[in-house]
This record gives sequence, structure tokens and C-alpha cells, in this order.
Amino acid sequence: MSVHLAQPIACRRESDGRPAMAALAPVRLMILLLMFVAGVFFIIVRLATLAIFSQPATSRDAAAALVPLRADIVDRNGAPLARTIDAWSIAIHPNRLVNRPEDLAPKLANLLPEHDSDYYLQLLKSGVRFAYLRRRALPELVRDLNALGEPAMDYAREPERLYPQSGLAAHALGFLDYDGRGVRGMERNLDARLVEGSIRGTPIALSLDSRAQAAMESEVGAAMVAFHAKSAAGVMLDVRTGEVMAMVSFPNFDPNRVPKIRNVADFDDPAARMLRNNVTQSIYELGSTFKPITMAAAIDTGVAGSMSKRYDARQPLSVGRFKIHDDHPQKRWLDVPEALVHSSNIVTARIADEMGAARMQAIFRKLGFDTQPDIEIPEKARTKWPAFWSRATVMTSGYGHGIAVTPLHLASAYAALVNGGIWRPATLLRVDPGRGSEGRRVLAQATSDRMRQLLRLAVLQGTGKKGEAPGYRVGGKTGTAEIATKGGYSHKRNVSTFAAAFPMDAPRYVVVAMLDSPIANAQSAGQTTAGWTVAPVVSRIIMRTGAMLGVRPDAQRDVDVSELLPLLWHAPGDNAGDPE
Repeated sequence: MSVHLAQPIACRRESDGRPAMAALAPVRLMILLLMFVAGVFFIIVRLATLAIFSQPATSRDAAAALVPLRADIVDRNGAPLARTIDAWSIAIHPNRLVNRPEDLAPKLANLLPEHDSDYYLQLLKSGVRFAYLRRRALPELVRDLNALGEPAMDYAREPERLYPQSGLAAHALGFLDYDGRGVRGMERNLDARLVEGSIRGTPIALSLDSRAQAAMESEVGAAMVAFHAKSAAGVMLDVRTGEVMAMVSFPNFDPNRVPKIRNVADFDDPAARMLRNNVTQSIYELGSTFKPITMAAAIDTGVAGSMSKRYDARQPLSVGRFKIHDDHPQKRWLDVPEALVHSSNIVTARIADEMGAARMQAIFRKLGFDTQPDIEIPEKARTKWPAFWSRATVMTSGYGHGIAVTPLHLASAYAALVNGGIWRPATLLRVDPGRGSEGRRVLAQATSDRMRQLLRLAVLQGTGKKGEAPGYRVGGKTGTAEIATKGGYSHKRNVSTFAAAFPMDAPRYVVVAMLDSPIANAQSAGQTTAGWTVAPVVSRIIMRTGAMLGVRPDAQRDVDVSELLPLLWHAPGDNAGDPE
């Protein structure tokens, strides 16, 4: 056997004694250096591309970052009605609580008193992932809640819509949902415009005058409380443009804290009643306020071509199995001015009967009584239009029964009665001088001139006496209508309305006020009729707002009624002028 011994092969070493593998290190460094250079080159190229193909930043771009997400809404004089502010929102994550719900709930109730401790305890124990506690919170509240030491609390700064006048003009303004979208009123109508980038920095002006709005809310709200009315409404229009100067609906709400409706179909739900705009959403049979409309149509068509034409009002008027009575029976023949001054149902029914169904429907359609009110806000009701126009329907519609419209319908109609005969749609947007709607002619100028005289007489000599405002030359008509129920008309509840315009020698504004189901008191001498309940309200509104709206009181001016005064006859001791 032979044995071969092999000599081990020694590892190759560089001259400095390191292994040969270490020689690869410079290669790696070189690769990394090349990658770094390539990255820097890519960044340089990208920056150069942006510099070449991008538009240079301007001061306008910088300013755009400061523009609010939603434009402000202001009144016609620039007073803020709705603004977007940078506020705090406070939320909690009940599924991440560190503190005991029993300990935290009473502390939350103390700092957030809109709910009690039981509510917060139930929320904290729910285990939900997220729940808001307060929107539009002040920094002081954030500080106090943060001091509770609960990590599950969440605070965020986010844009919020603020209504600095609280409930002022709430139904006209509307409000936003939690996603910042308009859901009611002008917030909804103007939603796209308010968020449009090119105009967000410019407020949108409404037609409302916050001073007139505040005065009307004060007077109508006080009357509703005084007479324990179920609801109330009021509206003021510019007769030349259709601009809404004030829009009031009670019960009211604060758009900063919108009540939550339990059932949309339940009108007895307090929240639903608060959110309902009675000016545009509630329809009523408005009674004797329709009589001037019937008279105007009769004058315009020649049916009542002479003011001295007389009608038999000696006895109630029989129509089928029904009888039409007068509330203030004169038991004699009445001419046209007397019929309006004494608010005769009998004479008005006779005139409507002579007009006929076609002509009565025509004037109502011209005034928009067969359609929803013509205004921007989406909360609008369909009117009650008779399905069949029998002779009885025609006659009763003449004095406001059997057809139901909104208070805004009535206000627009009265504007046409006194402004020269032009009907214009109502608007909640401020109209620049000379750019208002042309409207449509519904009455001749001469008819409108006559109606100004007749409406002035109804205040000077008739049921609207308590609606007079010294120096403002008020003209108008009361209306007291029994409320229709399933079993017929209620003799215990009524809708009391006064529709007026001023000054009658040169009409500028229409004012309509309404109370639903007022209860008599000493202030109304035990009466619930419009002459006692709402006519004084309109008088006070006019006296508070007339001068600020540009109508100076002047006791030396008036519309000339000398032609009609000789046609009025009053027997000694009669009840002419008793408020209806």
C-alpha cells in the first residue's frame, strides 16, 4: 500500500492580507454611487419638467387657499345671515374607552347639558366606533373636555356653518346637513353657487331686510303667544319687484341647532311643526281676503262696471240646501264700495255668480292659485283647487271658501291689485334696480287704481280700522275663515288674516299676517276675528318698518276716495266698521 500526501492549497490573499472577496467592496460602492446619481438626475429632470409645463403660481392662487368652502349669505344691506367659520367638532370612540362609562357619563352631562347622564351612559356603553358629541364647539369646551383625560375623545377643527342671527329668517335661510350640503331654504336652492370656487369669497345677498324681519318676527310671535294660536305666518313683499322683505313662520327654530324630526308625516311632531314654513308650505281658506280679488275681476271684466251698482243683501242667499249669511248683515241693497266696507258674503257671492265659473277660474289662475307658490325655496305646497266648479263652489270661492292657498299666494295677489295690475313671482334674492321681473298683466291699470281706493276705504270705514298706521295710508282687507275639518267647518276655530298694502297713494309694500286658531282674550275684547287679532299686528309692523324701508309718514297725503265716499250710507247706530 502506498500513501499519497497532498499539500493543502492556501487561500489567496491580497498584498495587504485581506481575503480576495473584500475586493468586491469598491464595486458595490460604485453601484450605489451610480444609483444615487441617477436618482438625483431624475429629480432634476422632474423639477425641470414642472417648471417648464406648469403655470407659475399667482397671488390669486395663494388667495384661493384662504377662500371659505362656502360663500356667506347676507341680507339686502350686507348684514350677515349665514357664515362659514373654522370651528371645533368633538367626538368620542365608545369602543376605545379607558375610563369607566359610569364615571365619564355624568361629567359629559355637566359639560354638554343638551343631554342627561343616562343618555351619555347609554352612548358610552353602546360600543359604537364613532359618535359626535358637539359640532361648532368653542375652544373653552374643548379644553374642559380634554381635561377629563379620556383618550377616546376626538377633537377636530373643521369648517362649520354659523347663523349669527340665530333663528332670524330660519325658514327662508334653511340649513346644511352634516356633510355640508344645503337641505332646506335658500341654502339648498343656492347650494351649487355657494360652493363655486369663483364666487366663494363674495357673499350672496338675499332680498330680506334683517331689520324688517326682526320687527315682523317680534310682532307676529307676540301675537301668537298672546292669543295662544296654533301657528302663525307673516310676509312682506315689495310690490314693484316681488322681493320678499320679511318672511316669518311660527313655531320657529334655530338653524344652528336643528330639531330632529321623528316622523315626517306626523304634523303634530313638534320638530316637524317648527321646520314647516307656513308662508309657503301651509294652505288655508283665507276667507274675506279674497273679496277684493273677486271685486277686481268683476270691475276688470265689466261685471261691476259701476261703483253704484247695487246688490240685494236683505236676506241670506240660498244656494241648494245651503244659505250664505253676512257676519255684519245690513239687510238692505249694497253697492260695490259698501259690499267691501261691510264685508258682505251675500253681495260677493252674487258678483261671483254673475262672473261665472270660467271667469272666476281665470282670475285665480292668472294669480297662480292653481300652482305651488312661485319662489326659489323648495318647501312649497300644492294648493287646494276645486275638482268640480259647481254654482255653489263659484259663489263661495268669491269670499275665500272652497279654495285654499298659501299666505305667499295672497301676498303676491295683493301686490298685483295695487301695483298697476302686474303679477310678479316672489323672490328671496335681492333684485338690482331696474332688473326685476317684468311679470304678467292680470288687471288693467284703471282697475288697480280703483282697488287702491276700495282697499283704503276698507281700512278707513270698514273692518280693517285697527290696521291703520297713522301717516302710512294703509289699505287692506280682513279675513276670518272657519277651519275645514272632516265633519265640516269648525265654529270654534278659525284662520284670521289681514292683507294690507302701504302707502296707498303710491304703493310700495304688501304685508300679510295670519294666526291659526287664535283664542280670544281681553286684548281682543273677547273676539277672535281678524280685525281684532291680526289687523293691529300689521299696523305695528308698518309703523316699525315703514320709515326704515323708505316710506316717510305723511299725514297730509292720501289716496283720493272722495268719489266713493258719497256711495257709503250708514244708518244711525249701525255696526259699520266693526272689525271682522
